[in-house]
Amino acid sequence: MTHRALAFIATAGIALSGCNRHAEPTGGGAGDGGGRYTGVGIYQADRMWRQLSVPAPREAAAARVDDDSHVIVVIDSRTGELRQCGNLSGHCIGMSPWTRPLTPAQLSPAPLVKHAAQLDAEPPPEPSKPVR
Repeated sequence: MTHRALAFIATAGIALSGCNRHAEPTGGGAGDGGGRYTGVGIYQADRMWRQLSVPAPREAAAARVDDDSHVIVVIDSRTGELRQCGNLSGHCIGMSPWTRPLTPAQLSPAPLVKHAAQLDAEPPPEPSKPVR
């Protein structure tokens, strides 16, 4: 055998030696001891999030839903409940039709101050002026 043939056989043998290995689970997914809640994603808090009809916070300085810049979505691996929570207000809404009832403010469909079609019909807001 030539050196080229031996090099080819050795390379092929090394490359193919991993074919029978089973993939090891990685990450913090459900069922691997990574925790009860699994992240679904982090999304921009859009105009509809700011339309949620929620009680005003008790403290004037406390963040409100219109202060949220992102919505964090997680799923409970034990119950299957899906929760969306504002990053600053901490207000959460959830969907879990197979467990105990949520509070009326958390039920889907969520109560809105305005619907998307109503917002689309409004003139666009004026651009904000820089603070000096």
